Amino acid sequence: MQSTTNKLIIYQLLPRLFGNTNTTNKTYGSVEENGVGKLNDINDKALQELKKMGFTHIWYTGVIEHSTMTDHSAQGIKADDPDVVKGRAGSPYAIKDYYDIDPDLAVDVKNRIGEFEDLIRRTHANGLKVIMDFVPNHVARTYASDAKPDGVRDFGEDDDKTKAFDPKNDFYYIPGQPFVVPGGYNPGGDEFTSSLKDGKFDENPAKATGNDVFAPNPAIGDWFETVKLNYGVDYSTGEKHFDPVPPLWDKLYAILHYWSQKGVDAFRCDMVEHVPFEFWGWLVPKLKAEVPDIIFIGEAYDTRKYNDYIFNGKFDYLYDKTGLYDSIRKLTINAPGATTWDINRVWNQDCLGIDKHMLRFMENHDEQRIASWFFALNPWYAVPGMIVTATLSTGPVMIYFGQEVGEPAHNTEGFSPDDGRTTIFDYWGVPEHQKWLNNGLFDGGQLSDEQKMLRDFYSTLLNVVNNNEALKTGAFYELLLANQRRGGFDERIYCYMRYTDEQRVLAVVNFDRKERKLNVILPPDLLTQLNLSGEKELTDLLSNTKYSTADIKTGFDIILPPTSGVLLSIS
Repeated sequence: MQSTTNKLIIYQLLPRLFGNTNTTNKTYGSVEENGVGKLNDINDKALQELKKMGFTHIWYTGVIEHSTMTDHSAQGIKADDPDVVKGRAGSPYAIKDYYDIDPDLAVDVKNRIGEFEDLIRRTHANGLKVIMDFVPNHVARTYASDAKPDGVRDFGEDDDKTKAFDPKNDFYYIPGQPFVVPGGYNPGGDEFTSSLKDGKFDENPAKATGNDVFAPNPAIGDWFETVKLNYGVDYSTGEKHFDPVPPLWDKLYAILHYWSQKGVDAFRCDMVEHVPFEFWGWLVPKLKAEVPDIIFIGEAYDTRKYNDYIFNGKFDYLYDKTGLYDSIRKLTINAPGATTWDINRVWNQDCLGIDKHMLRFMENHDEQRIASWFFALNPWYAVPGMIVTATLSTGPVMIYFGQEVGEPAHNTEGFSPDDGRTTIFDYWGVPEHQKWLNNGLFDGGQLSDEQKMLRDFYSTLLNVVNNNEALKTGAFYELLLANQRRGGFDERIYCYMRYTDEQRVLAVVNFDRKERKLNVILPPDLLTQLNLSGEKELTDLLSNTKYSTADIKTGFDIILPPTSGVLLSIS
């Protein structure tokens, strides 16, 4: 598993949206109406600005070819049936060809793989590393690779479709029953017309749907546009058939080998808990034997399975959504019953012994925007939560593009309702992000003063983390118990120390909506361990504000404004 010597600071972006300067934003708009970002838009200037902000890795979300309602048949690409596509642009998690790049993202469609290779080289040249999606649980119903290397067998090409399950099959089948498009689905909205838009899709026998629907008629709320891959688990009995290794395992290894040889540094793996950890335990070491520094990040939600996927599945990092994200969100929105003891539960219980393997975030493409009316509305309310998210442990921290300028994701984009999320299904411009984009100048020229201040906060925080060994690699000591019920502390305040032999950083954050006056105490055992005594000066690394105490043993006084925090370096 990956060393924690270098903390990953990840910027997630969708190339389809990131470089798009078109501001039309018509609901269910076509690519011609709403525009689309290109891989080439992510130029040296853009990458330099992200590097300056403190990022180490860029997650290019949705670059692999996926099903779409846009007709690319003029470029020799078979059109998809819109009845099994979500949104005009299509879901980037309904992969159509694992060996190809989304044609929407290319200036020269015939050279789309070359343009992605150029982006990898450009990213590396600017001191950043590349993360790419791997979607192992399901593929598009229209999956068919026309870019696969010679000798590669396609998914399902050798399946026995008369069997519901066979360990040698790549898919699960419902023999004797055709697939049924969900009732009431209106692909592309009323204005979109297509000869293929007839409420039918030719798939007989039906394949099982991606979210484990083993029936021919999934609902609109299911992942009906995808089919589930078969790793050798018979879901009718729970029996596992992993010896010999199922053919699918080798096919997926070949895909990751292909992209790793092009210079991809890490794979963010979708819905890993839908795939048996035994597969990951086979795959990850096999690829790391070829590329020792390759990193595997897993999207995970079941805390009971974390140990299996880290220690048996060999993942470097897993999402910490149901732990830290959920706890921070409740505190950020001032929810009834929200308490900083929930954060204690995360590292002290849910992630005990594996905290360094947890990737933390407050936004990503699946979650609601902080500035949306579904979350906090005011992006500044996220300041204490972001400080904790970025500095609680040595594990990665991730920012979603637009978060740093307060993008609220208002409006109904198409397949996505007005739900506080930026669409991954439709062509769209991201309004507040576009102000930083500034018609491709990437200089923030259209941002308000308030947005510039918000972006400066994120930049300062991430650079502090990137440049401070205590925050990158240091040990952790929570100070909640030592300060409980004293000195102004309550369940809206969180406090901890990150330290190495050379550096000590004290984090104190205030989730409350009002100013708090605190007296912060460090317990005797920590003072002894860190050899701290006498008069001390403390400097906030975020603002350069200085505090002092005549005797560190008696603590120090600090006033924290509403929803704020400090990272205090102790001299």
